Amino acid sequence: MFPQLSDKLQEVFKELRGHGVINESNVDTVLRQVRLALLEADVDFQVARKFIARVKEKALGETVLRSITPGQQIVKIFYDELTALLGGDAEPLRLEDETRILIVGLNGSGKTTSAAKLALRLKKQGHIPSLVACDLQRPAAIEQLATLGKQIEVPVFTGEPGEKNAQRVAAVALTRALGLARARPSISIFDTAGRQEIDEALMRELKDLKEFLQPQETLLVVDAATGQQAVSVATHFNNALSLTGIILTKLDGDARGGAALSMREVTQRPIKFAGTGEKLDQFEPFIPERLAGRILGMGDVVGLVEKAAEAVEVEDAARLERKLRTASFDFNDFLAQFRMMRRMGPLENILGMLPGMGNMQGLSVDEKQLKRTEAIVLSMTKYERARPDILNARRRQRIARGSGCTVTEVNNLLRRFDQMRKVMKSAGKMKRALKELQRFQR
Repeated sequence: MFPQLSDKLQEVFKELRGHGVINESNVDTVLRQVRLALLEADVDFQVARKFIARVKEKALGETVLRSITPGQQIVKIFYDELTALLGGDAEPLRLEDETRILIVGLNGSGKTTSAAKLALRLKKQGHIPSLVACDLQRPAAIEQLATLGKQIEVPVFTGEPGEKNAQRVAAVALTRALGLARARPSISIFDTAGRQEIDEALMRELKDLKEFLQPQETLLVVDAATGQQAVSVATHFNNALSLTGIILTKLDGDARGGAALSMREVTQRPIKFAGTGEKLDQFEPFIPERLAGRILGMGDVVGLVEKAAEAVEVEDAARLERKLRTASFDFNDFLAQFRMMRRMGPLENILGMLPGMGNMQGLSVDEKQLKRTEAIVLSMTKYERARPDILNARRRQRIARGSGCTVTEVNNLLRRFDQMRKVMKSAGKMKRALKELQRFQR
């Protein structure tokens, strides 16, 4: 995440850790490089200036100068300040018995998709969400929301055909929500109209709708990849609507990271969620300390464990563990494990959550190669997947034709798989030998 900024910062800190003594001169040199890295990452100039000033003040403090490892201390200060810049502690949604969430933003920011992603997340948490189509301006906006609602099995209220008054749609939706609330507290998510740019008519419509709904949350959806423009949009919407939070979309596609690093400081509103991919389940709470860790190459192990817990069934994990332990792993198991990993999201994102691996060279994941690997395995029969040893030249040629790959690619996969099984077998033998040795010593 934010590879351009992350690479430069980690390079600077690697040099800093090598200094045995820290003084104002080398602190200034380091912070000058950090400031340039922030500005190149499209961070707001005033935000970068204030941030560097805070870091410098603490870096030249007595605690650091007397520390045994001053370089490490400054990295810790930078991590703390970066966490604070991103918002400090994560702020959850304000959920009440009958919660109303107003989603606002410009066209193209991912507003409608974010509304559906939020509904899916709330549904998984045991809530009863519904979506309300109040975008009566953009062609096909209502149909898009209805389609997304069907995909995630969440009810969508669309109003009467030809309706042009968003408040009337909202009023009828609230009446229906009251009926749902009798069974269990409900959450209504209102997708609103946007424009290509901010104008007076848009803001007036949104202000009127907000005044009518009195929502617990007014969330602005902004495209992280637009950098400084995203910060400007957030400022205008916040001044007009007094936002309660921000949803950053396309965070996975933003190489620089300026919007995320500037947003909280400029608007004084928390970033509550981040879209990390196109799929409806690629939507995460925005947790500043975790993002700071990933930017600085410290990883996000907690986030990785949470992703694994969501994607992996306990029984499947236990079965695969037994297979690995007994070296009876076959291509059926390989396919199950492959799909399990894919459910956790893009593999490059997963690598970025491992400490020290976010910016390592040679670890980029070739999605086309992954698809070819899966195609090769799927072109095998179930019998062949269970008994890889029977894959003779004729069978390999058939698998190559079926997968659209070359025989060489099939042979390479089989060779790597065979090497992996030998490693597992050796590990299993070593484990059994150690157990026998321990028994003998008793």
